Amino acid sequence: MSQPLSDPNEIKAVVREHYGNAIQCASGCCGPTSTSCCGPTSTEVALYGEATIATLPADMVTTSYGCGNSLALAQLQPGEKALDLGSGGGLEVLLAARQVGPEGFVYGLDMTDAMLETARRNMEKAGVTNASFLKGDIEAIPLPDQTVDVIISNCVINLAPDKSQVLGDAFRVLKPGGRLAVSDIVFDGELADLPVSEAELRTALSWAHCFAGALTMADYRRLLSAAGFVDVGLEVTKRYTVADLRAESDGAELLTSLPDVAVAALDGRITSCAITARRPA
Repeated sequence: MSQPLSDPNEIKAVVREHYGNAIQCASGCCGPTSTSCCGPTSTEVALYGEATIATLPADMVTTSYGCGNSLALAQLQPGEKALDLGSGGGLEVLLAARQVGPEGFVYGLDMTDAMLETARRNMEKAGVTNASFLKGDIEAIPLPDQTVDVIISNCVINLAPDKSQVLGDAFRVLKPGGRLAVSDIVFDGELADLPVSEAELRTALSWAHCFAGALTMADYRRLLSAAGFVDVGLEVTKRYTVADLRAESDGAELLTSLPDVAVAALDGRITSCAITARRPA
């Protein structure tokens, strides 16, 4: 069995390479209605609806790699300032910019050059002026303290090696009373209950495809509370079958490193969650 990724820089390099390649593929063949490399129903249409995606410029690269609708969860209001952690090609930022209106502003943060280039092109095509894309690490957000009203993120925090640092820095840049609205991959139940070790499990999954770095629900709650957040909520929006894991993480070969009983135990245990929390006023 191969060794699990443990070095933070190596994890970030794997993630950066994977998503850099993915957005370059999307830029070449995936438009709002393309099925050539996006599947019969693109992720962005499934998450945000065909009508919403149809309002965007036809030549925009709208490809999303998310696992939920953090915008619906956030309920953005006109005039608010928002931050998208792991903004990718910029789809959520551009939709959020519409919702906060000209008096509001949205920051997108990403560490991958190809993602940022795509996002900035998309912003220009969409004629959006109340947004900005920043290069940086979600473990060290390049914004001053108490800058934004809302933080959104769509299936990105699980990719970070140090989740406690991410959540602590998110708390720092939120204004008092500010809120967190995140879609993320989360384990339901304790990993110690599975018939393999945590190291074996994470080796058999994929960091780049979101599953290997996922927290448990209990750990997510603990880290949010430790960062200072209150009113923490986690709600399962999807449970992944073993077939889903293999299809979505290219994990057919990786999962064969686990015994059949362990693979069966994963069925429905990995979830997409809607996660909410608030910085005290």
